[in-house]
Amino acid sequence: MPDRPEIVCICGSARFADEMRAANRDLAFEGIIVVAPVEADGLITDEQKKALGALHLRRIDLADRVLVVNPGGYVGESTGREIAYAQAAGKPVSYTDPV
Repeated sequence: MPDRPEIVCICGSARFADEMRAANRDLAFEGIIVVAPVEADGLITDEQKKALGALHLRRIDLADRVLVVNPGGYVGESTGREIAYAQAAGKPVSYTDPV
């Protein structure tokens, strides 16, 4: 048995905020530590988007694995970069829907 709970990083498009919240809740009820993207209430600047993107890569670094929330199989450009980053780091990547 590991000395700490598994850590999962959720990735996905901001358009799937509800689905990511549900995945976060479900994983937490399984005893998993979840790290997930920040939800912005409105428009963010390009500088903020870049900073949040870099921060999310650090979340992937912390995680044992990545869960991509991709209803209908949708994976956007930013999420695609995060998947490539996770795979290059040797992190297992799974999806909520077939790609």
